[in-house]
Amino acid sequence: MQDFDKFWLLVIEVWREGFAGVDVGRLLTALGILLIFMMARGVFSRYVMGRVVSMAQRTANRLDDKMAEALGPPLRMVPLVLGIFFATQHLQLQGIYAEIAENVIRSLIVANVFWAVHRIIGPWSFLLDQLERVFTHELVDWMVKAIRVAILLVGAATILQIWGIQVGPIIAGAGLFGVAVALGAQDLFKNLIAGILILAEKRFRRGDWILVEGTVEGTVENIGFRSTMIRRFDKAPVMVPNAKLSDTAVVNFSSMSHRRIFWRIGVEYRTSIAQLRQIRDGIETYILNSEDFADPPEVPTFVRIDRFNDSSIDMLIYCFTRTTEWGRWLEIKERLACAIMEIVESSGSAFAFPSQSIYVENLPADQPDELQPSKLANRGNTP
Repeated sequence: MQDFDKFWLLVIEVWREGFAGVDVGRLLTALGILLIFMMARGVFSRYVMGRVVSMAQRTANRLDDKMAEALGPPLRMVPLVLGIFFATQHLQLQGIYAEIAENVIRSLIVANVFWAVHRIIGPWSFLLDQLERVFTHELVDWMVKAIRVAILLVGAATILQIWGIQVGPIIAGAGLFGVAVALGAQDLFKNLIAGILILAEKRFRRGDWILVEGTVEGTVENIGFRSTMIRRFDKAPVMVPNAKLSDTAVVNFSSMSHRRIFWRIGVEYRTSIAQLRQIRDGIETYILNSEDFADPPEVPTFVRIDRFNDSSIDMLIYCFTRTTEWGRWLEIKERLACAIMEIVESSGSAFAFPSQSIYVENLPADQPDELQPSKLANRGNTP
């Protein structure tokens, strides 16, 4: 009987001492408080947040929908933070344990606040859309990402100060580390700065068709921090460092206002002056009367007899189409080529082709009849 009493006294002593000077009864009560708030969190998420989202969806404004969606996870953490706060208050901790509990509560509040601010940057980023008049869409995206990273860094620094960790020495050490990294990663920072300059100068955008001299030609799919992905016309992706794009000549075909057609056609030397003028005037009339081509003085347009070539009289055709779409441009070129053929044929002339005339003054008397000068003269030009 005495042993049982002794054991019971030990149980009572353990119950009273508990942990950190808090009896087991208070610990169990605090655990119950935390469980109640966790269950309340489920009710809050299901009904309260569901009601808020439903009300936001009824309005015509899409901003409140995005705000409700963004603030949902941080708000669902509020009951849990409250549960931890009331549980620790019920424990009536003393000394170092009370200080740790208070720092935990402060850290959770700061983390939740900065988490909410970080998430609402997305819905409110439309305010930065006005900057797209000055900067590109990609650069504005970079700015949004930079703001989010800055918010996270400030939140982390605030939590560190709550725990008594000085941020100044950490920043100084990070600065020295950054200098060391910068010396060993010059290409990385060079590409990063080049990417910012590309976006700020609006040299090209996502979806543009560009030609990087001596490197690649294709469509821009993504402009990253270090490199830009260009998909060639054979659908192969090419990653080009931003520094190369900044230092190399880049032709942006998507920025063309018109597409050029620059041809030289050759007609036979037997073509008369009247026929040449008829061909020239017919081609010029077709171009000027067609809605597919831009007219002077918007763009220069020339149809001129250009030069005497070895086997032809060349005519220069220089004009611009209104469309810049490649497929549409090919269709216009095709129609122009067919029209030129009809104009040349209707004039009674023909297109020239490379040819060479051979004149033989005399041959030995024992040559066959086919090689006699009189026979050769009757054969005319030999291609």
